[in-house]
Amino acid sequence: MLPSLFISDLHLHETRPEASAAFFHFLRTEALQAKALYILGDLFEYWVGDDQLEHDALSRSVCEGIRKLSDHGVEVFFMHGNRDFLIGSRFAEEAKLTILPDPTKIRVGEKSLLLLHGDTLCTDDVAYQQFRRQSRDPAWQATVLAKPYAERVALAAAIRERSDTEKAAKPADIMDVSTQTVEAVFRQYGYIDMIHGHTHRPASHTYKVDGHVCHRLVLADWHNEATFITAPQKL
Repeated sequence: MLPSLFISDLHLHETRPEASAAFFHFLRTEALQAKALYILGDLFEYWVGDDQLEHDALSRSVCEGIRKLSDHGVEVFFMHGNRDFLIGSRFAEEAKLTILPDPTKIRVGEKSLLLLHGDTLCTDDVAYQQFRRQSRDPAWQATVLAKPYAERVALAAAIRERSDTEKAAKPADIMDVSTQTVEAVFRQYGYIDMIHGHTHRPASHTYKVDGHVCHRLVLADWHNEATFITAPQKL
């Protein structure tokens, strides 16, 4: 049985060529041996609309690389992150990938898994959750997408700068997941194991919820090396 691979938080950008090179190598090697590839958000450092494909060479190259993988017979799925939530149908069509809602329940072999980007679990960070609700609002997105491309790029840079400033002032624990929220999600989805990214804190966590042993796998970012989770595997 061919494996499914899970990645997140690549934050691809022209200023980080090593991450881009690692991703293209991954597409030509490990990913080619997979049944499916799940990209759980923050593939890009920012995404300001699908017309980014017309303005940014790296974005086009990434799209082409994913399309080649899909043409090879590997199913590719994408879930929005907090940096690339404006990826839309044009990118999906050109890359030949399927956009998944957050969260999504899948079946890999005999095992059910719950996939999330991970930011919805960080409910102690009230300010971020307010931004998340705003940024997912269709009216807000339509207003942003109506702006000229250069203005959207500047807006994305301003949002990132503000986020970095705010994170530096926040206690580290509120930027991680809330145990109470995690346990509630386990209950809601039948105590199946979950995989997510977002926090950049790779680990395997075990919980006992209502007598059920549950596992939460956290994906690493690609700041230092290419990294992924393979399923099926023993959790």
